[in-house]
Amino acid sequence: MSLALRYAARSDVGQVRKGNEDSGYAGPRLLVVADGMGGHAAGELASATAVATLADLAEDVLDQGEALTRLAAAVDEAGASIGQVVADNPDLAGMGTTATALYWLPDGDAARIAIVHVGDSRAYLLRDGDLGQITHDHTYVQTLVDSGRISEDEAVHHPRRNLLMRALDGVQAVEPDLSVREARLGDRYLLCSDGLSGLVSPAEMARILGDGEPTGTVITLVELALSRGAPDNVTVVVAHVIEAPGGASMTGVPVVVGAAGEPRVRARLPRVHFPEDAQVDPNAPDLPPLGDAGPPTSEMPAVGGAAAPAEPRLSPRTRRTLIWISGIALVLAVLSAAVVFIGTAWIRSQWYVGVSDGSVAVYQGISTFRSGSTLVEVTNIPVTDLPPMESGLVTNGISAQSRDGANAIVAGLRDRACLTTPRPAYCLPVLP
Repeated sequence: MSLALRYAARSDVGQVRKGNEDSGYAGPRLLVVADGMGGHAAGELASATAVATLADLAEDVLDQGEALTRLAAAVDEAGASIGQVVADNPDLAGMGTTATALYWLPDGDAARIAIVHVGDSRAYLLRDGDLGQITHDHTYVQTLVDSGRISEDEAVHHPRRNLLMRALDGVQAVEPDLSVREARLGDRYLLCSDGLSGLVSPAEMARILGDGEPTGTVITLVELALSRGAPDNVTVVVAHVIEAPGGASMTGVPVVVGAAGEPRVRARLPRVHFPEDAQVDPNAPDLPPLGDAGPPTSEMPAVGGAAAPAEPRLSPRTRRTLIWISGIALVLAVLSAAVVFIGTAWIRSQWYVGVSDGSVAVYQGISTFRSGSTLVEVTNIPVTDLPPMESGLVTNGISAQSRDGANAIVAGLRDRACLTTPRPAYCLPVLP
C-alpha cells in the first residue's frame, strides 16, 4: 500500500483588513502557511517570499535527513530574501512573517512528515477523532503558559497574545522548530494562520476536519471565521492521508493562495522565484497592473499665433448650462469639505505607538499621516533596547484602536525591552 496526500487551500482577507498579508501553498509534497506582519510595511511581501522560497522544495524528492536540513536552509534563505527586499526598499523595514510547513516523506505504508515552524501559525493533526496541535507557538503569551504563570484559557484572551518571540524579518537570525512524525492512513492535517485559530475552537476544528473532503473543509472553516467577524486574514490548508491505488506516483497541481498568488505582489518581488505551475488565487482582488494610470486623457489642441482669440458670445442655453455646472460644483465643494471634516475627526479617533527622540511614544492619529498626529506621551523605553523586529515595527508605527490599546502595546514593548519586574524568563540576567 502506498500513501499520498489529497489537499486543498483557501485564504480570505477577512471582514476588517484592507489587504491579505497571509500566503498559503498546498501540493503533493508540501503544505505551507505564512502570516505576514507589518501593515503598510508590506507583510504580504514577507509571507509571499517565505511561501515561494519553501515551495522550491516541492520540486525535489528528499529523504528524512535531507528534508530537515533543506527545510532549515529554506527558512534561512527566506529570511535572507526578506532582508534583501528591505535593503532594496528601506521603507519596508519592520515587515516579517511566520512560516509553518509540512514536507511529505512517502515510504510505502510507513510514510512520515517533516515539519518546520517559526511563529504562531499552527499545524494540527486529527487522528482517530482526536485533534492535537503539532507545533508550538513562539509567542510571549506561550512563554507565560509554559512557565505556569497563566493557563491555556487565560492565554486565549490575553492582551499580548499576538506578541511574537520568533519571526522571519530579514534582520534577526531565527532558529526554527524541526521535527519528523509518523503518518498513517486516515490522518488529516490542518495548517492555519491565527485568523482561524483565534476564532474557531479545537473542538470545532476537529468536527469540521472529520467531515467531508479537503475542499469542503477549507471552505467551511474560512466561512465560520468570517461569520464571527474575522478581524484578521484567514488562511487554511488541509490535507488527508489517502491510499494511492497501485503505488501511483505523487502528482497534482499545487495551489497558491493569499498574497503569494496575487500578481501585484509577485510584481513587487522580481528577485523571488514563484512556482511555475502555481494557480493564481481566485480570491485575489482584481487589481490593475502596477503603474496603470487608467485610460489616457484627451489632449488639448495646440494654440498658435500671438494674438488671443476674441471672447465668444454665450447663448442663453450655454449660460444656463454654466449656471447648472456651477451649482453642481458648489455642492461638490460642500461635500468635499464635509469629507475632510469627517476624515479629520476619524484620524483624531485613532492611535498608534511610534518613536519620539529615540524613545517609544504614544500618538493620537495614524502613522501614515504623521503630520496630522498629536504626540500624547513619551515613555522611558529606549527603542535601542528593543529586539530588531519590535524596533522596526515601532519605528513604522503600530496602530491601535484606542488609548487603552496603545497602552497595551506599550506594556508589551516594555516586556520585550526587559524593563518589567519580575523580568521575563527570556531576558538575560543583570550582571552585578
